[in-house]
Amino acid sequence: MKLKVTESQIQIMIFDWASMMRNKYPGLEKMYHVPNGGHRHITTAMRLKAEGVKPGVPDIVLPVARGGFHGLYLELKADKGKLSKEQEKWLTDLKDEGYKAEVAYGFDEAIKTITNYLKLI
Repeated sequence: MKLKVTESQIQIMIFDWASMMRNKYPGLEKMYHVPNGGHRHITTAMRLKAEGVKPGVPDIVLPVARGGFHGLYLELKADKGKLSKEQEKWLTDLKDEGYKAEVAYGFDEAIKTITNYLKLI
């Protein structure tokens, strides 16, 4: 039986990895998570919406220019998670604005996407 790993657990692993790899990959210290998802109490959800939280914004942002891109936006999915219509639109719109915007399924794919981006000249 394979244990199911949640997106939250994968994100924690990614940021643990980033903390260890900052010397090898300068710029990782700027990477951050956008806490848009998750289940919240209705009053908290309403307040966050009023503060500007928008559905579909990618989970991870790396605001470091590489390879002609302004930065990297990464939507993280566990296992065979599917993109919502809002997520698809955000990724498309971000690409149109000159960002590298990708979806990664799981820890390994996310790390590969991040390291490949940081290696761009």
